[in-house]
Amino acid sequence: MKVSKIMSAPVVTVKMDDNLYRVHEIFQKHKFHHVLVVDGKTLLGVISDRDLLKAVSARIGSSSADARDLASFQKKVYQIMSRNLITINQDDTVLQAVRLFNRHPISCLPVVDENAQWVGIVSWRDIFKQIEQRKDATLLPADPSKI
Repeated sequence: MKVSKIMSAPVVTVKMDDNLYRVHEIFQKHKFHHVLVVDGKTLLGVISDRDLLKAVSARIGSSSADARDLASFQKKVYQIMSRNLITINQDDTVLQAVRLFNRHPISCLPVVDENAQWVGIVSWRDIFKQIEQRKDATLLPADPSKI
């Protein structure tokens, strides 16, 4: 099965100069765990919900939060985004995605087309959902040469 069949698209994106409050709002509204950082169709980075949690004050949302804690939301996306991206082509297989997840400490793969432009995102959760939905079906091609 191709990654394009299970990827999330369209993807919610942010720009490098957006502040972390915008990222926080996106995560709260959409209930997902990653956003792509882009400039048009150029992929620049990725931010996970864990990246955001590490970058803002732990007291945010509590009664002890003060102006300095809230100011941590004014940091910019470019200050915390992951720049060393591992991507996958939309025509690659789910098994190739699994291999990348197993070899690298990542939780999502930006999906790109043949021109290296972003078209979606796939997470290990997307793969698990497919496994659950296809209890008896295989995600791998019958012919190993297609992997």
